[in-house]
Amino acid sequence: TDMQRHVKELSLDWLVEEAYVPLMRLHAGVRRALPFALRRWRKSRSLTTFCREFLELRRTLRGGCYDAVIDSQGLLKSVIPAMLARGPVYGFGPGTVREPFVARFYDHTFEFPPDVHRIWHYRGLAARAFGYAPDEAIDYGLRKPARPGWIEAPRYVVLLHSTARSEKLWSEANWIEAGRWLASRGIVCVLPWGNDEERARAERLAKFIPDAQVAPQLRVDEAGALLAHATAVVGVDTGLMHLAVAFEVPVVGIYVATRPLHHGPLGRGPTAFRGGMGEAPTAAEVLDALGEVAELG
Repeated sequence: TDMQRHVKELSLDWLVEEAYVPLMRLHAGVRRALPFALRRWRKSRSLTTFCREFLELRRTLRGGCYDAVIDSQGLLKSVIPAMLARGPVYGFGPGTVREPFVARFYDHTFEFPPDVHRIWHYRGLAARAFGYAPDEAIDYGLRKPARPGWIEAPRYVVLLHSTARSEKLWSEANWIEAGRWLASRGIVCVLPWGNDEERARAERLAKFIPDAQVAPQLRVDEAGALLAHATAVVGVDTGLMHLAVAFEVPVVGIYVATRPLHHGPLGRGPTAFRGGMGEAPTAAEVLDALGEVAELG
């Protein structure tokens, strides 16, 4: 959104893990969402498929001439395709980048204070690459998708109980306590999942939360539609929680093993967080925060 506002005649291609391509299409500023199938390639045993698809990606990246190639991830897996694209590569300096040795591959590097939220790092990197000052207000610019047809409840709260790192999980007892409190007020709790382990957790929680609904398996854009129409979202530190923030839904972030000042929910909608590094919040604390950001009746 920043680049769309400040860069004249912007033509933006966004390289993204293939599962997230539909999500990128929700932003009008993205000309092309280019799929990067790294996760599938890692699981595949077909060298032929990998070579064919990687060479096709290389042809796509080499087919244009970019004024700037921005690597905001700062990882080996992201700098490789960045270097394949034709154009000067911009990235974080060794003091800011996630994998410091990657900085040597950039043509231009920029450092940012460590005590600044990561979102400002990403916005600042693009701003410096194109020479503008980012706006103070954060606008994610996503188009709101249609409401999921499988949700019948007029009001529902999404409980994002899963995350890729087990140390960031919140206890199931806390989820049940929070879910029961919501159910007692006539609010349906919806439990999404992404793999078999997460589905099993969702089903366990649903057994103890009255009227809770376990979501069907969802693509990321379908999960976005679920979040965009929720009364509120309560979630651990995971990508879907930040996606809910982008849709300006009331959000409460639960932090157990990461620093919310660096990774907490940040957007134009009402947000709050509880917990911190090694400090899991209680269900009562999370519900108190939820009352601050959402009208629950």
